[in-house]
Amino acid sequence: MKISVKVKTNAKNQKVEKVDETHFAVSVKEPPKENKANFAVLKTLAEYFKVPLSRIRIVSGQTSKQKTVEVVE
Repeated sequence: MKISVKVKTNAKNQKVEKVDETHFAVSVKEPPKENKANFAVLKTLAEYFKVPLSRIRIVSGQTSKQKTVEVVE
């Protein structure tokens, strides 16, 4: 399944908010440097969907706050 994710970096808490069936807002503590925030987003989504980290990948938006993420369940 492909989902649209809006990312907020440097947040106080890590969390996932479901906007609708295919849109999510993800807050992560990491800064958007050296791919740290992207890894934190994937890790947070893996915990939310209860799937291994290897089953989640960023399809587009690697350097953007708006990303398309594929989750293989």
